[in-house]
Amino acid sequence: MKLGVSSYSFSKLVSDGKMSQMDVVSKAKEMGFDILEFSTISVPEGKTLPEFAAELRAECDRVGIEVGNYTIGSDFLNGSDGDLDREIERLITVELPVAKILRSPGMRHDATSGFANGIKTRRGFDNALDRLVQGYRAVTAEAKKLGIRTMVENHGFFSQDSDRVEKLINAVGDDNFGLLLDIGNFMCVDEDPAKAVGRLAPYAVHVHVKDFHYRDGSLDAPGEGWFQTRAGNYLRGAIVGHGVVPVRKCLSIIKSKGYDGVVSLEFEGMEDPIAGIRIGFDNLKRFWNEI
Repeated sequence: MKLGVSSYSFSKLVSDGKMSQMDVVSKAKEMGFDILEFSTISVPEGKTLPEFAAELRAECDRVGIEVGNYTIGSDFLNGSDGDLDREIERLITVELPVAKILRSPGMRHDATSGFANGIKTRRGFDNALDRLVQGYRAVTAEAKKLGIRTMVENHGFFSQDSDRVEKLINAVGDDNFGLLLDIGNFMCVDEDPAKAVGRLAPYAVHVHVKDFHYRDGSLDAPGEGWFQTRAGNYLRGAIVGHGVVPVRKCLSIIKSKGYDGVVSLEFEGMEDPIAGIRIGFDNLKRFWNEI
């Protein structure tokens, strides 16, 4: 097992101009992570995505940190103006080559955020399943030729529940396709994280460790920094170990299933990101070693 960090954890510092994406590489290494996961690369002005990906890869080689995953968005219902073939082609011709340049072993891309607002009937997950399966099968078949494994994440509300994710993975039915298991994201759809992790751990090929603060939706809205779950409760990103996600229990379940891949910290709290990542990383290491 190797411990990693998602570049998304540093996104506030990057967006505020306090750190460049290139700085993230050396900072992750300095903080003691084995793995860096690139989450949606923002290309600097005057460069192309492949050019900048090559520079990031070279910086990883220089500091001595492995690239663990390439995490991007996609939408097989609404992406590319609702043209499924174009969305598949975009992922195959634009994003897979970037994953190859990064020498990433895997690429996570979203399934969908759901049907467009104008559609009033047949909006259920089962109604979308065949189309999602078609998309993932096509992309993972091409990814396999490059030695890259594709994966879906329990992310984006519509494709987030453990039963939906399990149904999708089994329907795709390809050994080159698996799950980026985020232990915290189940709370966005009001599902018990430990129960969901117990269900999906056998499908995991990459793991995100995330934590949340929680406030019941019957109480007053807590304001800035919080968002609502599907059932109207409130969540706010937390330092790993400071929130209500049963992190140790989830890690214990994952470990008991024999998982030995990357466990990647993802911080999205309101605290200073460096402090939040450092404290969360200390807790993550302690939890894993004590299980």
